[in-house]
Amino acid sequence: MIKGFVKDNSSILLSIGASVGVLSTAYLASQAGYRAAHRLESEDPAMELKERALLVWKLYIPSAASAATTIIFIAGIKHVDARKTLAAQTALAVSQRAYENYRAEVVEEFGERKDKTLLAKIAEKRVKDNPPTAIIAGSGTVLCCELFTGRYFNSDMASLNRAMNEINARMLKHDYATLDDFYYIIGLENTMSSGQSGWESLKLMELEFSTVLHDEKPCLAFNYNYVKGF
Repeated sequence: MIKGFVKDNSSILLSIGASVGVLSTAYLASQAGYRAAHRLESEDPAMELKERALLVWKLYIPSAASAATTIIFIAGIKHVDARKTLAAQTALAVSQRAYENYRAEVVEEFGERKDKTLLAKIAEKRVKDNPPTAIIAGSGTVLCCELFTGRYFNSDMASLNRAMNEINARMLKHDYATLDDFYYIIGLENTMSSGQSGWESLKLMELEFSTVLHDEKPCLAFNYNYVKGF
């Protein structure tokens, strides 16, 4: 149980350890400075710096050890975050492949019209299960829902299509584009993983729109034809 708790909360525990380490290092360093000054008061003022250091260096061992431990905690936070990001990217890639395979099977078995009907029903359910609690102000007048993160904002289909074209143009020029790039264009904040996810020029990005109703008002829900982890 303890092992599971530590694993699930490793980032929080390491952050607490780093915070305590910073405070303890500052306290121990100030105490060492005070004791060193007190010890050197009775010594010859003409004593060389090297000799003074030899007299007081042991006083700074606790603060140095605390600083080293704090650095280890900070390095551990980066390692854990990097590992979680990698795991999320792997899960995203697996889910994306499964989603693409499922879409291909539906189109092959029932046709594109049935595929679009299913997408519309999925979008309607997502909006119903995740109603907007906060709407990000945007340049458009139509309520939009980005189904990938479930966020709502104001825009319109023309603006979203222009953003899609900008992303595809960027991909053709630089071989790839990230979700960060798309979010910047449409006015959404970045997420923790949006900088490591996006699209490659081998396959252009397309927006898949569905119009659903929320409180008897139209809501333009959209998703991407694919998202790739980098």
